[in-house]
Amino acid sequence: MSTTIDVPESSNVSKGKAVLVATPRPGGWKKGVAIMDFILRLGAVAAALAAAATMGTSDQTLPFFTQFFQFEASYDSFTTFQFFVITMALVGGYLVLSLPFSVVAIIRPHAAGPRLFLIILDTVFLTLATASAASAAAIVYLAHNGNQDSNWLAICNQFGDFCAQTSSAVVASFVAVVVLVLLVVMSALALGKR
Repeated sequence: MSTTIDVPESSNVSKGKAVLVATPRPGGWKKGVAIMDFILRLGAVAAALAAAATMGTSDQTLPFFTQFFQFEASYDSFTTFQFFVITMALVGGYLVLSLPFSVVAIIRPHAAGPRLFLIILDTVFLTLATASAASAAAIVYLAHNGNQDSNWLAICNQFGDFCAQTSSAVVASFVAVVVLVLLVVMSALALGKR
């Protein structure tokens, strides 16, 4: 028991169709790059501060015969590791302070000033992070393998925990370096294409 009602359309009245056209904003991808920049900065902060904290807490003591005669390996025994801790802490601090500029780049993706400021400082701190990571990697290599020509013995056979901590700090610092390289490249691409 259903009733259908057919209403014929009159041919005199033509129906207009509304066309919905959404034109994409030119350069809308810059906001996506700015969001990725912020996320990468958070990752670089974690890597740099983890590297500094791991190296700064590396310490191992080996007793030798008596309690009064001991061998100790600590990060502050090596000036290279001291340089590493200081520079990675500076890089981590810079990355924390650069987060507001990254937020400005998200809010105003077409503004060139904050990006230019970030790319210059990112390059400076990339250089610092690379120098400290490379110098610490050289010392960690010597600690693992030694150098027969200089009569430097490998100490990682005796100080295993110390070497594991310093090695993981160097790996974390190179992660921060790679992220900083990505940040510089992304900022350069965002500045270059208008």
